[in-house]
Amino acid sequence: MARSTNTFKAALREGRLQIGLWQALANPYTAELCAGAGYDWLLLDGEHGPNDLRSLLDQLQAVSGYPVHAVARPPAGEAWLIKQYLDIGFATLLVPLVETAAQAATLVSAMRYPPQGIRGVGAGIARASRWNEAADYIHWADEEVCLLVQVETSAALANLDAIASTDGVDGVFIGPADLCASLGHRGNPAHPEVKAEILSAMATVQQRGKAVGLLCADEVLAREYIAAGCAFVAVGTDVALFARGVRDLSARFRPDRKPEASSGASAY
Repeated sequence: MARSTNTFKAALREGRLQIGLWQALANPYTAELCAGAGYDWLLLDGEHGPNDLRSLLDQLQAVSGYPVHAVARPPAGEAWLIKQYLDIGFATLLVPLVETAAQAATLVSAMRYPPQGIRGVGAGIARASRWNEAADYIHWADEEVCLLVQVETSAALANLDAIASTDGVDGVFIGPADLCASLGHRGNPAHPEVKAEILSAMATVQQRGKAVGLLCADEVLAREYIAAGCAFVAVGTDVALFARGVRDLSARFRPDRKPEASSGASAY
């Protein structure tokens, strides 16, 4: 079996913009529908989406026949969990709540086999190697895995230069929802102070030669971030698209029935 190239990682290295869509419905049917819609990458969310390892595997298999790259977000940056995500076939992980360079270095180690890292060597029984059909998988896997670290607190911003300088970190993802809360503007990721911090953070990451990304469902703002050099941008979520669609359709036929008001701010 031929070596599998991480097309997403290659695109980031070459500076090609990657447009993505967030997947939080935790359903292989909707994931497959989105996989054929023309996006460069899909984020399968194990942090806030109701996913476990098996449901993520189902979605990964559902999208595997499409020209889209599946990125997974684990609920935390634990080495044992990273190992499982990699073994079922994810090559790119977006790890949340990274606040120090030491934490980033630990994640780099978890993504790689010894002697460069600490990833457990179980490729012979893993989907990642196609159950050893790719017999040399353990020799090239380290070069194809892609680590994206999520910066989403004021503490992380203070350490951003060191985080972005960490060898083995391929990209830095700025989390607007948690960041705006950390900066005292919960529920308002478009606040001028938050926006200024994001643009400043983007510049810092780019100066270190790393790709920077974020999730922004505001089309005008997303295009502004892209113009500023954002390399991988998720421009919406499956949940929001579905919710908006069903509410709009209902309102056209039953204008007397208003959707129930939400008491909470959008997570993104």
